[in-house]
Amino acid sequence: MSEQLILDLARPEPPTFANFVAGANREAVAALRALAAGGSRETGVLLWGAGGAGKSHLLRAAATAAQGTRTVIYCASPRDVPVATPDTFALLVVDAIDAADAFEQGRLFTQLNALAAGHGQWLAAATLPPARLALREDLRTRLALGLVFEVTPLADDDKPQALAAYARERGFSLSDDAIGYLLAHGRRDMPSLVAALAALDRHSLATRRTVTVPLLREWLQRDLNLR
Repeated sequence: MSEQLILDLARPEPPTFANFVAGANREAVAALRALAAGGSRETGVLLWGAGGAGKSHLLRAAATAAQGTRTVIYCASPRDVPVATPDTFALLVVDAIDAADAFEQGRLFTQLNALAAGHGQWLAAATLPPARLALREDLRTRLALGLVFEVTPLADDDKPQALAAYARERGFSLSDDAIGYLLAHGRRDMPSLVAALAALDRHSLATRRTVTVPLLREWLQRDLNLR
C-alpha cells in the first residue's frame, strides 16, 4: 500500500451524528437531530461540559446535517459571529461561547434576538451551564431559554461495549481482544478511539483483511511511523 493511501486512510472522518458514540448523551443527540432536521420548536440548544466530551463534534455534526434544510452559520468561536442579521429561519451555531469578550457578547445577544424575530434557531457550546457562565446577564438569560444539556464523556467501563456497537454499525465485528488492545495501546478519549476504528475499517477494506489484533497492531505501528 502506498504511503499516500495510508495517509488517506488515516485522515479522520468529518464529524457526524453517525460517528459520535452517544453513551449517556442520547437525549442531547436526539434533540440536535431534531433541530438539524427542522423538527424542533425550541429557540435553541446549549451544550455544556468539560473539554473532550464531544461538544464541538456535535455542533459540527448538527451544522452539516442542517445544511440541506436552511441557511447555517457555523462559528468556531464567538469572534466569528457575523455582524449582519441572520437570514430568516437560519441556524446559528457558535462554539466556545464562554470565551466571548464584552463586545462579542453584545453582538451575540443581538443575533439571538434577531434569530427569535426571524423564526431562526441557535446552537451553542460552553464549559459551564448558563447560570455559571461569566457572561452578561441578558445573554445568560437568553441562553437559558433554550434546551440545556450536559455532554458527558463515556466512562471507561462503557467504552468496550460502545466500540463494539460502533463497529457493528459500520458493518464489521470487533473482538474483545481487539478492543482491549486498542484501549491499551491507543488514545483513550472517544473521539480518538472512534477515529481509529473508522481508519481501521477503511484499512481493512483496502487490504481485504479481517479486523484482528495483528492487523490492529500493524495499523497502530504504521500510524506512529507516519506522525
